[in-house]
Amino acid sequence: MEMEERGEQDRESDWRDCERAQLQFPSTSTADKGKQPQQDEPVQYELPWCALTLPRLGREGVFAKGRLLLRSTAPLTRSSLLPRPSLPTSPPLYPSTTPFLRAQHRPKTLDDIVGNTETIERLKVIARDGNCPHIIISLVERWVRTQGAPGIGKTTSILALARALLGDKNYKEGVLELNASDERGIDVVRNRIKTFAQKKVTLPLGRHKLIILDEADSMTTGAQQALRRTMELYSNTTRFALACNQSNKIIEPIQSRCAILRYARLSDKELLKRLKEICEIEKVPHNEQGLTALIFTSEGDMRQAINNLQSTFSGFGFVGADEVFKVCDQPHPVRVQQLVSACVKGDVDKAMDGLGELWGQGYAAVDVVSTLFRVVKGMEQLSEYVRLEFIREIGFTHMRILEGVATVVQLGGLIARLCRLSMKPELFKLPGKDGVQL
Repeated sequence: MEMEERGEQDRESDWRDCERAQLQFPSTSTADKGKQPQQDEPVQYELPWCALTLPRLGREGVFAKGRLLLRSTAPLTRSSLLPRPSLPTSPPLYPSTTPFLRAQHRPKTLDDIVGNTETIERLKVIARDGNCPHIIISLVERWVRTQGAPGIGKTTSILALARALLGDKNYKEGVLELNASDERGIDVVRNRIKTFAQKKVTLPLGRHKLIILDEADSMTTGAQQALRRTMELYSNTTRFALACNQSNKIIEPIQSRCAILRYARLSDKELLKRLKEICEIEKVPHNEQGLTALIFTSEGDMRQAINNLQSTFSGFGFVGADEVFKVCDQPHPVRVQQLVSACVKGDVDKAMDGLGELWGQGYAAVDVVSTLFRVVKGMEQLSEYVRLEFIREIGFTHMRILEGVATVVQLGGLIARLCRLSMKPELFKLPGKDGVQL
């Protein structure tokens, strides 16, 4: 505290010195001594540390240790200096008045949720009948073996179901929401969950309290065993809804007591529909290429798509393809497609130049390989054989990069192998009578 007070006192003292300081103009000779400069003549000031604004130049600067630090190379004039009591901050290029879009446009009802139609219909039946079992919402099995699928509506669906069952009036008293990845120990089950299950709440006839555990697959085995016992004891008054990426990490006793609902990733059409709705509501200027870029970078994640939309609009004031890829810092798929086309034609020099351009822009090897895979997978003009061979080589390179060999040499070897697939085998035979294959 003493250091903070001393710092504030020093800052106030410097500012008072700055206000009282007499602006001394340098002179090079005795004849010029006492001569004042013209109104717009560049001058030098020896002032203590203080903040300045330059309204004429449209720039801001700071005096530090007797030097004026500016972003502009324009001359400093006497009439352009005005003292300010605080350090200046540069405003954003396009200040956005748009609120946090992801929270504002989060669906509140089951009808507003995009995608996974069959699962949502089952939840609507549960909400209509009022007979809610214990629920586990997880991913379709083919996504469990990959990186997971965030932003597809698992938690949002449970929250919407809770509102449909209890209503807004009883939602606060009848729902307990926990993130199991943060509170994953057995103490949480013994204290917070058990206390809430024992609490008496007045609800409509046939309704139950609801405990929502997000990312339940992060809970320890001991916590899950304690949760199983709690589910048995308070099943007459409390229901549990568990959202997770991998249902196989939930112990079998809990799985046997729950209805398991599977979710899949959102399709491009579903993402495009919701992004267009948000752009129309918020009046965000955009084009079709920009929305396509948002879909490409989000990889089926609605949360990521909305975040990228707001970041692009806040930074540039317009949502276009180039702006989106600058914000997301991913290799542009058009340039990657040009690189793949050069490999298909066997043009090694052009392909290596394209790789050097991507590497020179600072992209990581894993980002380049991931974008290569997604671009090749979507290039329908390639024959099936060529596409399969390209994906095979890209997969092996991705594996080596994840093992730690993430160098430009590794990427160069991938480009060489892709170009070789498009060349005639005769080109790789040594000269001779029989010819030896390289």
